[in-house]
Amino acid sequence: MEEKIEPLNPIAFSLGPMEVRWYGLIIVSGLLLALLLAIKEAEKRDLEKDIFSDLMIWAIPIAIISARIYYVIFKWDYYMQNPSEIPLIWHGGIAIHGALIGSVITAYVFAKKKNLSFWKLADIAAPSIILGQAIGRWGNFMNQEAHGGEVTRSFLENLHLPDFIINQMYINGTYYHPTFLYESVWNLLGFVVLMLLRRVNLRRGEMFLTYVIWYSIGRFFVEGFRTDSLMLTDNLRMAQMISIFLIVGAIVVLIYRRVQGYAGKRYFDRY
Repeated sequence: MEEKIEPLNPIAFSLGPMEVRWYGLIIVSGLLLALLLAIKEAEKRDLEKDIFSDLMIWAIPIAIISARIYYVIFKWDYYMQNPSEIPLIWHGGIAIHGALIGSVITAYVFAKKKNLSFWKLADIAAPSIILGQAIGRWGNFMNQEAHGGEVTRSFLENLHLPDFIINQMYINGTYYHPTFLYESVWNLLGFVVLMLLRRVNLRRGEMFLTYVIWYSIGRFFVEGFRTDSLMLTDNLRMAQMISIFLIVGAIVVLIYRRVQGYAGKRYFDRY
């Protein structure tokens, strides 16, 4: 006999006909906390107080658009037949790698326009980015999405998870891997690591490159559990390929910058 477990309500509250969902509230909360953290650190590093607020005005909409474009590209067979669905992001379908690509390009152009060091901005932002990602995954939890393959309730109980997580992983009569949680915990650990590395006074750029490596390692392994991956081929997951590329690329850039003398400045250096 199928268990009767009611999922958590994805709607936080309603304002007349408009429904405000937990997913959106959690994402916005993660963004705001990340922004406040970056603003506080920017002031310590002798940057203008509003520099990250100004950057976010451009980065957020571009990140959303690029996240959607990335997803649509790898689901083109569907969207070619249903072009009217392309702008309807509330129907689902955005990819974090697309958002990161758009955000990094935006930050690079922004830094050039402001005559600032891109690497300095990126280093300051790195802990904020991974903290926002850790929080944002709980939006997937509320929507019962981005989960892994089938498991048993006893498997989840053996992970010593609270009942509210176990019950939310019960979807249409089946329990699933809480991959949102795996990635959230990995990102939270990454946040702690990056905050500790701030005290080390790394070479400029290496805080951000460490973030790229850390996040990509976790994403590679977590993606292997997911059931909703964007596939490059029948057996190859796009996010895993991108993760490998980013890990190798970040290591190459780190070594290259040191060998060529482009990483002479340190995190605490003013200019």
